[in-house]
Amino acid sequence: MAGKKDERCSFCGRPKSETTLLVSGLEGEICNFCIDQAKVILDEETGGQFQPPDIEKSVLKPAEIKSFLDRYVIGQDEAKKVLAVAVYNHYKRIAQKFDENEVEIEKSNIVLVGETGTGKTLLAQTIARMLHVPFAIADATVLTEAGYVGEDVESILTRLLQAADYNVAAAEKGIIFIDEIDKIARKSDNPSITRDVSGEGVQQALLKLLEGSEVNVPPQGGRKHPEQKMISVNTKNILFVAGGAFQGIDKHIASRLRTNVVGYSFAGINDKQIDKENILQYISPSDIRKYGLIPEIVGRLPVLTYLNPLSEEALRRILVEPKNALTKQFIKLFDMDEIELTFDDDALKFVVEKSMEFKLGARGLRSIMEAILIDAMFELPSKRRTKKLHVTLDYAESKFSNASIAKLKAVV
Repeated sequence: MAGKKDERCSFCGRPKSETTLLVSGLEGEICNFCIDQAKVILDEETGGQFQPPDIEKSVLKPAEIKSFLDRYVIGQDEAKKVLAVAVYNHYKRIAQKFDENEVEIEKSNIVLVGETGTGKTLLAQTIARMLHVPFAIADATVLTEAGYVGEDVESILTRLLQAADYNVAAAEKGIIFIDEIDKIARKSDNPSITRDVSGEGVQQALLKLLEGSEVNVPPQGGRKHPEQKMISVNTKNILFVAGGAFQGIDKHIASRLRTNVVGYSFAGINDKQIDKENILQYISPSDIRKYGLIPEIVGRLPVLTYLNPLSEEALRRILVEPKNALTKQFIKLFDMDEIELTFDDDALKFVVEKSMEFKLGARGLRSIMEAILIDAMFELPSKRRTKKLHVTLDYAESKFSNASIAKLKAVV
């Protein structure tokens, strides 16, 4: 969700429109012309013997990964640490040379649990931006058991292959983020005459991917058929990160805490110490199993972490601090029409308060900002004389009260 600057090569200054390819790095971009020139220089200096570094050696250290995430994602330090360590350990594991006498390191797939709008997908997208490895985001809601309408689980690997330009060796060292993993939870513990083809059936099909096996993947996605040429992919070294809101799992957590009551205290946790506003921090694998993930899936996703609900302070920081902050995006949009956009602090506070009322997390910020600025974005580009727009509290309240989104408050 970045509002990008006027992209140009950081070396030669060519704008993106004059290049064939512009490769983005941590602090800048480089065009295809400069890449070609750099290759010529390397060949001259090394006699054509230059070898690119191993992918495992080029991955940043955990603290460096977290530092990069901090530039785009506010808060969620616990989840950032877990992701940073998992990514780093994943590639140390891949770099390990096989020896019968050595300890074999198993991969640690991850589950991120958090309310909608807390940053699960943004964390995955930000890691994708910084990693020099194939990375794919898959949506679990479209998956069904093989033979039924929908997508096979193998389509997840198709996306990773596409991200790796169909380089199988590179794809086999990649990372896959499975979004909305909670949507494939088992619908009921009771036996049924109908198959749970989009719930437990998908979980069963995912087992072989998560654990590590040779999987035949249709290169263009879609359904398998006998005449189709398949690509064999080994998932042993692919790291899987799953994310989900797990709506209602707080009831399972609260129930588990209450079952261990001794006098007025919980098992190892004093009643007064329990933060009822953020009960997700007490989540355990048994809770996601009770929610509807089968034990086999829970066992193959051993690392479990949570994302904190966003406070007013966090939402305020999200509006202005990240590199791709929402206010920066709108300022850039208006700047393209040579209009200077500024905000009062009270107006930004109003946006945060409304987002808290709608309980949509960071996603709600954009909806409210759009509602406030929609008239200006429609009218001002046609008015040549208007060069400035200063958003005050009165302006924000007036525009928001007239927006259709304000009428939804009663049903939120």
